[in-house]
Amino acid sequence: MRLATSPRFRFRTRSSRRASRDREAGDAVKRENQGVNVQHTQPTGYYFAPPSHWPVVGSTALFFIATGGVLLMNGHGVGWIPFSIGFFILVYMLFGWFGTVIRESEGGLFNDQVDKSFRWAMSWFIFSEVMFFAAFFGALWYARQYSVPWLGDLDNKLLWPDFSAQWPTPGPYGAQEFTPMHAWGIPAINTLLLLSSGVTVTWAHWALKKGDRANLIFGLALTIILGAIFLSLQAYEYMHAYSELNLKLTTGIFGSTFFMLTGFHGFHVTLGVTMLIVILFRSVAGHFKPEHHFGFEAVSWYWHFVDVVWLLLFIFVYWV
Repeated sequence: MRLATSPRFRFRTRSSRRASRDREAGDAVKRENQGVNVQHTQPTGYYFAPPSHWPVVGSTALFFIATGGVLLMNGHGVGWIPFSIGFFILVYMLFGWFGTVIRESEGGLFNDQVDKSFRWAMSWFIFSEVMFFAAFFGALWYARQYSVPWLGDLDNKLLWPDFSAQWPTPGPYGAQEFTPMHAWGIPAINTLLLLSSGVTVTWAHWALKKGDRANLIFGLALTIILGAIFLSLQAYEYMHAYSELNLKLTTGIFGSTFFMLTGFHGFHVTLGVTMLIVILFRSVAGHFKPEHHFGFEAVSWYWHFVDVVWLLLFIFVYWV
């Protein structure tokens, strides 16, 4: 009993208790740092990417592409040289930048907060794309609802007596006559293709969540094939429009809005197919896990966005 009241004994008791608490706290920190997934550990701090040269490389590529495009639009065949150089630099930049981010992700540098930042970034990117297409659809709506009726009213009858205020129209300046593209041909087939691709990419996502890598790869491959067929039919539609329907960029407001909307959408589909190919290779390499696959989710969000834009195009450009 005297030992229990001894200051030395009390000191040792407090020290042992403190050491026990320290060991428990250390074990808790170790368990927290280990995380749930062994392959994708949760770092304790927010990862800040080091300085990168890829934005400069991408800007250089866009400069060459823009220079070549301007030369080509002004009838200079030499424009293909800077355009091709810029294209290959852009492909090199995409492979390099994607590879850097993939290595950072697979190296366990991204925690939940970084994942949240990626989700917000992708959400804002898609929102900016929505505004991008909204401007073009707004131009189409303004031309149909305001410009064409205004040019056909009595005040302008003396200026353009032969102009008929109907849609589609080549405009009042006597542009060449053309035949609009019918909705229930290639556009309807392309609509079915993109809707089917939305189903297949969702199927692949479900397979990924269940850990079914075979169906994941199969669903992604089907989505890529459907997207490639869509682009092939779109290219054939353009050739048919130019050679047989006389539908060109120079055929008034309808021609310019038609190629502006469908052309930019085709570019986004091309970008989406490229990203899906990257996701397919990563899936084959075993990069994605049921609890760690935001790269797949981001591309699927983008692909569904492309599907929705095409539905609006089919309704307001081809059908109505």
